Amino acid sequence: MPRLFVVSGPSGVGKSTILRKLVARVPGLAFAVSHTTRPQRAGERNGSDYHFVSEDRFQELIDEGAFVEWAVVHNHRYGTSREALRAGGEGDLLIEVDVQGADALRREIPEAVTVFIMPPAFADLEARLAGRGRESGPEVERRLRTARAEMPRATSYDHRITNDRVEDTVERLAALVKQVRG
Repeated sequence: MPRLFVVSGPSGVGKSTILRKLVARVPGLAFAVSHTTRPQRAGERNGSDYHFVSEDRFQELIDEGAFVEWAVVHNHRYGTSREALRAGGEGDLLIEVDVQGADALRREIPEAVTVFIMPPAFADLEARLAGRGRESGPEVERRLRTARAEMPRATSYDHRITNDRVEDTVERLAALVKQVRG
């Protein structure tokens, strides 16, 4: 039976970078590609990073019951489709969701392994969000407010990993996957 690894953490903690490196390093591990209404960023590929859809299409998918979970995060909708969870075939699946999505997936798939990626310190998260230059000042502030609310929720996850250095974090996460697989 394939395993589902659910990974969350505050915006800017490095989840996407870590998970891309993890999938490249660990055989038999694939992404469950989520849907989103947010604009596609430079370097992202539709169908690989996310399924980028309009608000209307996202609502149609909700109405069809296509999602296992969905939530509004930073004014955009994100959701995990039932199809995305079947797309992994025989391999284990890795999915990046916010804390709301992790809660919903825990309810639907109680055997899912949940992992929260933490920054070394909140100041590091502030510097990373401000330094990446993708969001405006008010958007950075909104993401920091959300991060402050999400961080205490880390205790509800099966595992917590601090992203002090990306390569070390990938190594710790790979070790966790190996341990869970037995």
